[in-house]
Amino acid sequence: MTERPQMERYASWPAERREEIVQNWHNRQVGSRVVSETDTLRIWNLVLQPGERAPFHRHEETYFWTILGEGKSRSHYDDGTVKDTDYEAGDTKHFDLRGGDFFVHDLENIGDTTLTFVTVEFKA
Repeated sequence: MTERPQMERYASWPAERREEIVQNWHNRQVGSRVVSETDTLRIWNLVLQPGERAPFHRHEETYFWTILGEGKSRSHYDDGTVKDTDYEAGDTKHFDLRGGDFFVHDLENIGDTTLTFVTVEFKA
């Protein structure tokens, strides 16, 4: 991953998405709101209604998320990929980000149910 967006990777994206990834390259707001925080961790809640989208944001700490219900999303990633994901209640995914690792992505609810995530970041 790079410290600057490599714009050629996003040539097929709409102009507003290309502009947003540049503007939000260092956006660390990975959820709708922080529900709890200590010296060692931060817990986020993220709720997306059908058709709603979370803007590009940057993950650079080890974390995991759990989804509370079923649904479907689409994400655009800083490496240029676009990925659709189907969820079942309780699905959980872990990310081990260390030594300067990071990634940037957005998250759009492309299903017909509300997406509700709990994300736990482990502070470095």
